[in-house]
Amino acid sequence: MNKIQHYTAPENLLEGRVVLVTGAGQGLGKAAALAYADHGAIVILHGRKVEKLERVYDEIEALGKAEAVIYPLDLEEAEDKDFVALAVAIEQQLGRLDGILHNAAFLYGLTPFENQSSEQWKTLLQVNLIAPFALNKACLPLLKAAPDASIIMTSSTYGHHPSAYWGGFSVAKAGIETMVKIQADEWENQSNLRINTIIPGIVNSPQRAKTHPGEMKKTLVQPEELMSAYLYLMGAESRGVNGQTVFCQDQKSSGCDSKH
Repeated sequence: MNKIQHYTAPENLLEGRVVLVTGAGQGLGKAAALAYADHGAIVILHGRKVEKLERVYDEIEALGKAEAVIYPLDLEEAEDKDFVALAVAIEQQLGRLDGILHNAAFLYGLTPFENQSSEQWKTLLQVNLIAPFALNKACLPLLKAAPDASIIMTSSTYGHHPSAYWGGFSVAKAGIETMVKIQADEWENQSNLRINTIIPGIVNSPQRAKTHPGEMKKTLVQPEELMSAYLYLMGAESRGVNGQTVFCQDQKSSGCDSKH
């Protein structure tokens, strides 16, 4: 999609909006949280480790933008009531929710099926698929009340094109893409709601370091280089874009494209 490839977000793109970013303590989640805050959003920083979220909070504060909010929650242990509590806290403290970026992810490492356990699969499906579904459901009343709400789900190259050794993580991410298509169809007549999938590709991230520890990080695409797509999908200019999969390509100069 050419408009994403060359998109330059206006400074006030997200002014007045409240955006929840999961996995905001590092990598792409941190970069997106900073980008959203820099373009006017009040950002809710989700993650497991408070100290990481506090560092991102301080960076947002240093930008001189709207104050962020920290909400720690372990997705592996979270139940429906925990996601409902999060939604209630957002409504009570901020009064609205205009977008969610699902960036939190977990994998154990690359290994063949025969070395994977059902307990590991339960964790992979919980963090990477079930928790995002449950969070969307809990926040749906707030999103429905917003004049223009956007959900961005993060998949993976290995969810879209499964490959050996990616196991339960790949299955969970493939499930994300299926979930997005179903939800987009259900929202076909909801002009204020949209949901899309983003696939970052090869990028310098903690997840990439776990699966490819020998790579030179400096040679990889940096998270900040992909933010045009994240800003476009969260902002009002993507209204009407629903149920699509946006690919951020491997090479620094390749930008992003989109497919149904």
